[in-house]
Amino acid sequence: MNAPGLGVRETFDDALLQQARRLALASKRPVVTELEALTGIDPRQVVDHLAQRFRLAVMDTTAMLACAPAFDLLPMVKAQTRGCVLLRSPQAPADGQIVGVIPDPFDTDSMVWLSSLAGTPVHYCLALAADIQAYLSKHEESVHAVRSLVHEAGSAPERRTAEVLSFASVSEASSPAVKLVNSTVYDAVKAAASDIHLESTPSGIAIKYRLDGVLDTVAQISGVALAEQVISRLKVLAELDIAERRTPQDGSFRVEVAGRDIDLRVSIMPCIHGEDAVVRILDKRGVIEAHGSLTLDSLGFDELSLKALRRLVEEPYGMLLVTGPTGSGKTTTLYGAISEINNGRDKIITIEDPVEYQLPGVLQIPVNDKKGLTFARGLRSILRHDPDKIMVGEIRDRETAEIAVQSALTGHLVLTTVHANNVFDVFGRFTHMGIDPYAFASALNGIWAQRLLRVNCQRCGEAYTPSDAEIERFHLDGGDLARFAFRRGSGCGDCRGTGYRGRKAVAEILNLNDELRELIIEKRPIRQLKEVAYRNGTRSLTEAALRLVARGETTLEELRRVTLSG
Repeated sequence: MNAPGLGVRETFDDALLQQARRLALASKRPVVTELEALTGIDPRQVVDHLAQRFRLAVMDTTAMLACAPAFDLLPMVKAQTRGCVLLRSPQAPADGQIVGVIPDPFDTDSMVWLSSLAGTPVHYCLALAADIQAYLSKHEESVHAVRSLVHEAGSAPERRTAEVLSFASVSEASSPAVKLVNSTVYDAVKAAASDIHLESTPSGIAIKYRLDGVLDTVAQISGVALAEQVISRLKVLAELDIAERRTPQDGSFRVEVAGRDIDLRVSIMPCIHGEDAVVRILDKRGVIEAHGSLTLDSLGFDELSLKALRRLVEEPYGMLLVTGPTGSGKTTTLYGAISEINNGRDKIITIEDPVEYQLPGVLQIPVNDKKGLTFARGLRSILRHDPDKIMVGEIRDRETAEIAVQSALTGHLVLTTVHANNVFDVFGRFTHMGIDPYAFASALNGIWAQRLLRVNCQRCGEAYTPSDAEIERFHLDGGDLARFAFRRGSGCGDCRGTGYRGRKAVAEILNLNDELRELIIEKRPIRQLKEVAYRNGTRSLTEAALRLVARGETTLEELRRVTLSG
């Protein structure tokens, strides 16, 4: 294997290696890290140079995934702690040749330790530390715990009344179903998944996580009996009827992971192979930890969008509607807006389902349908508390919409969300609810629609040329192609092989003016509303997303997946 860049002798001579080892001894950092700092070359090139010098093979995440993990020799937790892994090569005989994957060939202590664990000769390979961690993430607790399960037929798990559980030690669970549920939730929270999907199959159950808005299959579990026990276990935790298997059920429970309280919303749905479950993960601390601080500047919108949004939230009264599909960041945007306008001189009250993050100095009310506290009832009570600004988590029905509109007309600033595909579909939603067009148009200050697009992985992103079909679909001409820096990720350990890492928001903003209000009151066709809005400077979601593509931050493929063209 020839390492890219400078020759091995020119780059990693004995003097350089000795210097790196001295620095590593003083800083207590790996020698590889010091070599990266001394040479200034890419970490992958460092690994390639060292592999050639020490005559070792290099493995990436894909090559590691082709092998079977030897967690019976080196447990998952210890592998994550030491940053190395033992594998069984698929080309080896039945007993399996043991492969030790390490990030630092100078770490002889780890190699001696791995050899003692294996009990047989170990064939060592080099890999990036990030690739090793990415491989281990593919075999988190929810996967390797299942492989050790004994699929036994048995009764449903015993009911437990505790609402707060701890997943600090998933091995304490005695039942296979309990162990699987615990480890799956623990793994999903650790991976920052927004949802867990457990889908019944003819032979068992499939476990999927929604990461950055896209489903990722993490395990296929065999055993119909085990699948039924897993669903029953979720029902027990969510206090649902385990005997009812023909109608949908919804519930919730709370867990504690690493000292953090996580709310889980459970939805059970009957299907042809039994029952499916979706568990939505609501991490109250995750919002602030993901963004550092809850301000509009921290949410990643472009300067033009932020200027328009600030103008809307600084209005003394009226209504701002934020729209978009579930998981598009609507509530986080409203949190950021409230944090900016929360000056201590105004009474701010929110009603949410659920309260996802606690805002200092803000009265926050959680919806409780079982106790009769709905959005509409709570909003009526809020108005008796003399608020200046109100946030309504979501407008779902006519009663809530009417109260919100009347609140905006009587001197309150109302921030709320509604489900619609874009800013213009909102008018159809309120018309369908039977809201008076005159009152709605008078109360409305503006509509903000947003989406979250996955952005290219910084490590493996590279330039590419879009296909003719993509160019035609988005009406790109020669001038566009000249100014676009098309890039996309090829897949690496940092991005779990997807080519994307993280997400960024794009927005479509409609500011109401007298001309638009007249068209709304007269119930003019949406086509006329669009013509006036675009003439007055409204950008579509597709236009906003194309700006990210032009800067090489995302791809046309991702744009097509998330937004609507035209």
